[in-house]
Amino acid sequence: MSYKVCIPTAGTGSRLGELTRYLNKSLVGIANRPTICHLIEQFPADAKFVIALGHKGNLVQEFLGLAYPDRHFDYAHVDPFEGEGSGLGLSLLACKQYLQEPFVFISCDTLVDEFIPSPDKNWMGYAEMQDLDPYRTLEVAYDQVIEICEKGVGKFPGYKPYIGLAGIADHEAFWMAMESGGPKAIQTGEAHGLRALLSKGIEAKSFTWHDTGNINALNRTREFYREPDEPNILEKANEAIWFVGDHAIKFSDDKKFIANRVERVEELEDFVPSITGSGVNMYRYAKVEGRVFSDVVNLPLFKKLLEHSSQFWRLKDLNEKDQLSFKETCMRFYRDKTYERVELFYKNFSRKDCGEAINGIEMPLLKDLLSAVDWDWLSDGLAGRFHGDFHFENILWTSSKQKFTFLDWRQDFGGDIAVGDIYYDFAKLLHGLIVSHELIAKDLYSVSWAPSEINYDVLRKQVLVECERYFVLWLEGNGYDTKKVLVMTALIYLNIAALHHNPYSLLLFALGKSMLKKELES
Repeated sequence: MSYKVCIPTAGTGSRLGELTRYLNKSLVGIANRPTICHLIEQFPADAKFVIALGHKGNLVQEFLGLAYPDRHFDYAHVDPFEGEGSGLGLSLLACKQYLQEPFVFISCDTLVDEFIPSPDKNWMGYAEMQDLDPYRTLEVAYDQVIEICEKGVGKFPGYKPYIGLAGIADHEAFWMAMESGGPKAIQTGEAHGLRALLSKGIEAKSFTWHDTGNINALNRTREFYREPDEPNILEKANEAIWFVGDHAIKFSDDKKFIANRVERVEELEDFVPSITGSGVNMYRYAKVEGRVFSDVVNLPLFKKLLEHSSQFWRLKDLNEKDQLSFKETCMRFYRDKTYERVELFYKNFSRKDCGEAINGIEMPLLKDLLSAVDWDWLSDGLAGRFHGDFHFENILWTSSKQKFTFLDWRQDFGGDIAVGDIYYDFAKLLHGLIVSHELIAKDLYSVSWAPSEINYDVLRKQVLVECERYFVLWLEGNGYDTKKVLVMTALIYLNIAALHHNPYSLLLFALGKSMLKKELES
């Protein structure tokens, strides 16, 4: 039986805090896929979906178009979706024109293990729980719903929590109740219309429920859905990468970021995957079969990577005017951005420039270290084709084809999408050899920041230490300025410290400052 499914996504998702600052609540990730993917894939391939849009609704529509081009979606825009006059009932009424037939209603924060039945009869889903206060509850007798209670009314063990999942066969009676219910129906949502169906009979169905509607529940659900071999992707508030079927989808709230990423694919040729679809905030590319390089790295394979990358780092012949412009870009990218990011770090983490010792070594003020950097020398870059975020988590190795694929390339270098500093790629590679994303994700580091001293420690893999030693020799053997790469790596740690979570951010800052001091004095 082909039928329709209504998914309301209009709300702001305030219970998820910062996770919905840049994203709709239905796009918050679980096992490297948005929640809405898990919802959609609970239903048959021929099911049709009606999506209520509101907060960040453009992102929901864009994502579904890229992720499921062969699925049928109707979209209803809800206004207002927050504040006075808003409510789940308004989202439902906005969808009414597409739901003049039996349909399934499912909240966008409801995942279940069991098969979801079709709406050939009225039914409501419940779970087995003891703490019922946060939920509407159902009084159930002989597998029939006797009463639908508001939050705080029904008590364990006589009542069951309603999980926001229902089959609505008597749709005409449902809509009549919703239309005539006024403000009460707007605030109460689907429960108001379902109460009108009690006299017609509503079957009660038990499900194993995974809630995603608040932080604690979401974390439990994420742990349940976690895949043992899923990639280690450090979360960013305004960026995400999702894997859906045979494709990967990259999101950013920065439209220029996405546009430049897409445009750069032609420049990067077949070193990166081909883009198969794009919108204003996302692009899609075919998922490459292979292993993240951090999972398979050994010294011989690292040597092979450098050999392959030497073909990628193609120099660009610039005239005198363009060379001067490139150097000015490097100056902004290294010097100006470093000062901006350091100030952002102080602001974000309530710190100030002090001379705390780091791991027992006396330190000057950071401003004095930055003043000692020869920015003119550092900005004398190596103009060429660049990746921009060149580390092992962004490199795939496909052993069957003996092929490397580069992922998640930077959108530009200081605003230039064609020319960047190859030295920056060297430094990004080195920064990932020193600090492993995999070990950071496992919290295998420590940092403490007292008024007079900072102490940190970070676990390192022996194979990465060996690769680091070889890389330094490779740089020297090919005539590159190794000191420039080391200073630049220290600056990278200082730059990215402002962008990550506490305490990882504190580790990055301490590591960057101590490394900068060491390299400037060497």
